[in-house]
Amino acid sequence: MSAVHGEPGARAPGLRMGTAQARWVLLATVLGSGMAMLDATVVNVALERIGSDLDTGFAGLQWTVNAYTLTLAALILLGGALSDRLGRRRVFVVGVCWFASASLLCGLAWDVETLVAARALQGVGGALLTPGSLAIISASFAATDRAAAVGAWSGLGGVAGAAGPVLGGWLVEWNWRAVFLLNLPLALLVVLVAARHVPETRDPDAAPHLDLTGTALVTVALGTLTYALTAAGGQTSAAVVGVAAGTGVLALLLFVRVELRSPHPLVPPALFRDRRFTAANLTTLLVYAALGVVFVLLVLHLQVVAGFSPLLAGTALLPVTVLMLLFSARVGALAQRIGPRPLLTAGPLVAAGGVLLMLRIGPGASYPADVLPAVVVFGSGLTLLVAPLTATVLASAPDRAAGVASGVNNAVARAAGLLAVAVVPVVAGIGGEDHTDPAAFADGFRTAVVVLTGLLVAGSLVSAVLIGGRGGARRPDRIPVEECAHCGVTGPPVHPPTRA
Repeated sequence: MSAVHGEPGARAPGLRMGTAQARWVLLATVLGSGMAMLDATVVNVALERIGSDLDTGFAGLQWTVNAYTLTLAALILLGGALSDRLGRRRVFVVGVCWFASASLLCGLAWDVETLVAARALQGVGGALLTPGSLAIISASFAATDRAAAVGAWSGLGGVAGAAGPVLGGWLVEWNWRAVFLLNLPLALLVVLVAARHVPETRDPDAAPHLDLTGTALVTVALGTLTYALTAAGGQTSAAVVGVAAGTGVLALLLFVRVELRSPHPLVPPALFRDRRFTAANLTTLLVYAALGVVFVLLVLHLQVVAGFSPLLAGTALLPVTVLMLLFSARVGALAQRIGPRPLLTAGPLVAAGGVLLMLRIGPGASYPADVLPAVVVFGSGLTLLVAPLTATVLASAPDRAAGVASGVNNAVARAAGLLAVAVVPVVAGIGGEDHTDPAAFADGFRTAVVVLTGLLVAGSLVSAVLIGGRGGARRPDRIPVEECAHCGVTGPPVHPPTRA
């Protein structure tokens, strides 16, 4: 076990549930991860107001979402490695401070270019604080209380996730800048509590070197590919788009080569020798590509086409979080008994049915009759698939690689959403000022629904064909049922290594 209040490698009994310090640790970690989770979902609700206030086209809105996801996806594995080496509390606090500073710049942004740059900086902070949240819990608590602590973290995080869209919608109706500025007092509270009550922990077996070359290459690859896909639907010349796309592909190929040769790779190639791990990440790529676009376009569609207020549009998605909060742990337990394949096959199909039901949402749509059925069916599909997907990833990795495996899966999910938010609107013909034209946006949304349904069906087929019948339950003690309530819609949880 990592050190608690001492040098790396020192042994300590750890915190016990019910004590004052345990409650403080839970407060700091839940609020810290909650900030990042809130911004990842609520900013979608604010897009319509941001576009109007900053007078930007749809590409500017895409980059408002993608700038954050880009740096988060590219750096989250590096953030986890830094936490293990330098101290989880230290890196967590730095991430919170960084995130808050970038949030202030977002709230003060005078044009969309400034907002996009600030969102990219926010992603850096998110990459530093996100891996450390659950890792602090796992490393700080006594072994006998660890599952209960993770369950409390999960449940409280789920409640925060449910409350976030409602709070965010209300703030957007007042002023979209308040969504970002709210992070400042939250961050101050987290830093004060962490400095006083959260023990420092490190991993004595952390890799001695950081894969900075791999990190730089994957950042360049994701950045240039995202630019090429987004620009393909605008006025950018074909030559510029081609150069960006070629640069991205080249950087991606170099990244693979570096990882194969590195003694301490950012993404260990050995993980992909397990067919279930590869299949689970391919399913993740397809499913989370669809999810990333749904949560951007649906909220815009509700405001632009159906005429919903930001508060009602944000609240419209509340059933998704509530369903996952109530039933994800039970689905995770079911995956232990029957294996993940039936759930990973059915989940994307059910979610696809929910996406198709969104075609009923048009001008003057009724929430109970038109929106709620689609959201409930969609949320039911997510509930069936997210926990078993996490379980399959963890069960297919060696004990010491559990944290890296879940980090890779999280990065794949976020990269999928990043690239899909760039390309699907282009394929659907959404661009320019379409977000201000209800008829044009509705036409593009219908095309996007077809594309997203195809992605979810493809994810179901991959699971049915490539994931073994009971492979995900190979090590039931490794399946994080107790954290399933916190399973996110933007990315699977980053799980710390298994500890004795």
